[in-house]
Amino acid sequence: MHMRTKKWARPELAACPWFTAKGVSRRNAWRQRFAEPDRPLHVEMGCGKGVSSAQMVAEHPEINYVLADLSADVLGDARRNVVRTCGEQVANVQILQTDICRIEEQFGEEDRAERIYIHFCNPWTEHPKHAKRRLTHPRQLMQYRGFLAEGGEIWFKTDDDTLFEDSLVYFDLCGFETVYLTHDLHRAGFTPNYVSEHEEKYMRLGVPIKMAVFRKLEGDPGFDPTRYRLTPGVRESALKRLDRETGLPTGSGGPAEQEKCRNDE
Repeated sequence: MHMRTKKWARPELAACPWFTAKGVSRRNAWRQRFAEPDRPLHVEMGCGKGVSSAQMVAEHPEINYVLADLSADVLGDARRNVVRTCGEQVANVQILQTDICRIEEQFGEEDRAERIYIHFCNPWTEHPKHAKRRLTHPRQLMQYRGFLAEGGEIWFKTDDDTLFEDSLVYFDLCGFETVYLTHDLHRAGFTPNYVSEHEEKYMRLGVPIKMAVFRKLEGDPGFDPTRYRLTPGVRESALKRLDRETGLPTGSGGPAEQEKCRNDE
């Protein structure tokens, strides 16, 4: 869906001290952009209007956030939502306008993000050749591995069944372990969960929200994403194997207590 141009967005972003469209110049130096550079760094890929992002930023001043998206029009809304929730002088957030498909040009291994969020990205299910545009495609996951800290996590939410099941295979191939999985997020009671406009819309329609948390494993997975193609046979066999190895059946939801226990480790 095409978003209408917002004439006010670009001037407001240009005047914002915590906005940049020049992420390449900050590669390997993102932590230094914050007043407290030693705090954990979380990055949201495709923050959209930032409704849920603003909630996270406000409730976790002990964490530094980078909110990334391609469109200046949606980032204008994201800036306003952060200001509305946190005030103009918010110290723990940076907004980045960038093409996430080239995120490795913006972040390097010295940035050491502890967590990445990918919430409700475009599922690209119209044609098989479009799958490589997904933010969870192996081409992307291998880029994220380059600046995700050892043991760092990727939190993924979607309303699309096909994208979710395909992504389970993607993460497995790229050296991530599944530490939480549910096919009905709100029924499972997972916390914390910050609800975006998109999520609210599908909740009202009765569409279950799928969610998984993946942890980066040590070592090189030895996988070449440029040569990868997810065929039906590969997808089916990989999902069955994941059921056996993770002990987290891909058809069921997990209780909120799993998240609590995982955070207490």
